[in-house]
Amino acid sequence: MSLSTSIILIVIALIIIAGLTAYALKLRREVRKREALRAEELTRARANCLESLEAIARAMQAGQVDLVEGGLRCKVLIEILDTSLAEDDVLGAFGTLHGRVSHLHTHSARKALSPRERLAEDKERIAVEEEMAKPLQQAAQCVLESMPVWYREYLRRERPVAPTDLGQAL
Repeated sequence: MSLSTSIILIVIALIIIAGLTAYALKLRREVRKREALRAEELTRARANCLESLEAIARAMQAGQVDLVEGGLRCKVLIEILDTSLAEDDVLGAFGTLHGRVSHLHTHSARKALSPRERLAEDKERIAVEEEMAKPLQQAAQCVLESMPVWYREYLRRERPVAPTDLGQAL
């Protein structure tokens, strides 16, 4: 092989290596961008989850929402936020509630029930709510008290001051 052929092959190899390097760098930037977007989306989802959880817990405390309905919604949001939170002694009341009422019909399945069956389920739901009222109220209070910690832990920022907090500061 002549010297000129060797030089040409080396130049071609260097061009190929440079092209592959540029392509690899482009792919690396895309991966970083996607990871940043995914992290931003996760943070946004957690923020929405925390806001919803706080609103439901406040509504439960104020009697603006049925304790069973609020407790079931809190259970789902807590599991979305962090499944280990459901194992907490106080927050576990939401899971206990779910275990007690998960067999009851909802939405269109409830509408399909006869009035007698619906009344029986309503009585059962009310009995569970009366029995679990105190643990559910305590769990809702625990949610509200945990908000500052959860904001720092899951969102890496301080919880914004809510209008309802302004009355507590006075």
